[in-house]
Amino acid sequence: MLDGQFRSQIDALVQPVGRSAKRIGISADVITGIGVVMALACAVAIGLGNLPLGLLLMILAGIPDLIDGAIAKASGTAHARGAFFDSVTDRLSDALIFGGVAWYYARTDRGSLVLLPFAVYASASIVSYIRAKADALGFDGHVGVIERAERFIILGLGLLFGGLLAWTLALLLVLNVVTASQRFVAVWRQASASKPAVVRSQRRRRRAAETSAAERWRARRLDARERSPQRRRPNR
Repeated sequence: MLDGQFRSQIDALVQPVGRSAKRIGISADVITGIGVVMALACAVAIGLGNLPLGLLLMILAGIPDLIDGAIAKASGTAHARGAFFDSVTDRLSDALIFGGVAWYYARTDRGSLVLLPFAVYASASIVSYIRAKADALGFDGHVGVIERAERFIILGLGLLFGGLLAWTLALLLVLNVVTASQRFVAVWRQASASKPAVVRSQRRRRRAAETSAAERWRARRLDARERSPQRRRPNR
């Protein structure tokens, strides 16, 4: 929700940073890569039990995600490749950070808490996948109670107050499941409403293809009939 509501304001705030990066020759892809490195450092810090340092590094990992788009716009390099790279690195950063939390529980807890970060990451991936698939199919999947920004704010609270980390992860899991359900229902309804039109369009294309094939076959037969007398004339 925060990303959708405040994206334009955030872009306006970081535009000066984007222009400065352009002047010194730093590309948006480099900034995105730095964010992945910071996410890796965050995962290591959390895994080794230094939760405050992990929180600081997670904040630093989020800064490149805020400014890489502004840099791309300022430098005139905003295109599909950058959007693709940014999306893939977001998923990679998520995996690293929640993997670091799982590593932390593997070192400090012998119970089943180690599975909780994996469940949070899996449910978050489903949320992201539904939105991406909806966009690819031309539907609107931008609904739900939680997105990536809110997810890391809640996780940050858990890192800040280490005793609440498990509770914040449980909350994230619930919110992810709710958001995935909301998006699934929203896209399902849109797809159900558009299904007859899609079927009619497919039928029209199929009929057009069949008609074209039949016309080509008749044309070949007529051409063969016209050629056959010409071939027999020399033998008469």
